[in-house]
Order: sequence, then structure tokens, then C-alpha cells
Amino acid sequence: MAELNTGDSGGGKGGKVRSKKSNAKVDLTAMVDLAFLLITFFMLTTSLSKPQSMNLGLPDKDEKKDDKPMKVDERRTMTVVMGENNSVQWYMGLFDTPIAGPKADTYGRDGIRKEFLKQVKAVPQVTGDPKKGLIVIIKPTKKSTYRNLVDILDEMAICGVDTYAIVNDITPEELKLVTPKTP
Repeated sequence: MAELNTGDSGGGKGGKVRSKKSNAKVDLTAMVDLAFLLITFFMLTTSLSKPQSMNLGLPDKDEKKDDKPMKVDERRTMTVVMGENNSVQWYMGLFDTPIAGPKADTYGRDGIRKEFLKQVKAVPQVTGDPKKGLIVIIKPTKKSTYRNLVDILDEMAICGVDTYAIVNDITPEELKLVTPKTP
């Protein structure tokens, strides 16, 4: 390393000969090395936030056409139709003869979650069997967003709805529920 001496060279007018005072230097190389070692150590030993995911069981693609329609008690069935602009409609039972609804709602704590919680408690009382809980059929339209689907699945997990299905066969009548009305 180059060093610049600015001290007196002692070649003046005679007099006392003084020893040169050296400038005090601190070598920070070791401290920088230690800092990088510590940063590396803590980065490798701490666990960063892991992404959370929810299991979603999908049926196998089976080419057999001998599937018989399954009879489900309409008192247990709640259908949720998701439309554009975060709109959501729900009804209990069949569309032609609904037990409750159709009703427009919002996502979140004050919207569809209240209905899910209410139906989760009411359905076992109506059926008389505590093992038979609520069944939710989720029908996203082509104009609904992926975020809306994730929000509904989150509501299923929060409310403890164990049985639900995501289907894409929306009838034209159901599509009219979530289509915005033009003046």
C-alpha cells in the first residue's frame, strides 16, 4: 500500500533530532470478513417464511361414462356463483326450488363467511345427523378472478366446511344472477 508521509523530514536548521511520529492505522479487513461471515451464518440458519398452501383434491380423469348422478340432500347443499367485479351470489337447495336465496353477498368476514358459519351450524340440526354437514358447490364464471376462487377456498377453511366442489357447469339462469344489469 502506498503511504503519504506529511511529517517533518528533520532537514531544517539544525537543532534537536526528533523521531518521526507514525500515523496510527486500523486495519478493518478482519472486521469486514467477520461481518460477512456473520451475515452468511444468520442467513443460512434462520428459516425464511415458508409459502403456505391448502390441499385441493381433484378427481382422476377417468374415461368411464358409467358414472351415475349422486343424490344429495338439497337441505345440505349451498351453491355459490362467482361473477365479475368481486360479485358473489349464493342459494341453498336447488336453483328451481331454493330453500334460501338467491342472495348477493360480498367476500370476507361480514359477507359470505357469516352465511357459511350460519349454515354450518344449521344443516346438522335440519338433517338430524351431526355427521352430515354442509356441502358447498362453487361455480366460478369465466369473468371471475383467481383471487375470488382463493378467497372462497379460504372461507371454506376458516368456516370448517369439509365438503365442497368446484364445478364449471353454470346454467344460464345462474349466470344471470351474477351478470351486471345494464340500464
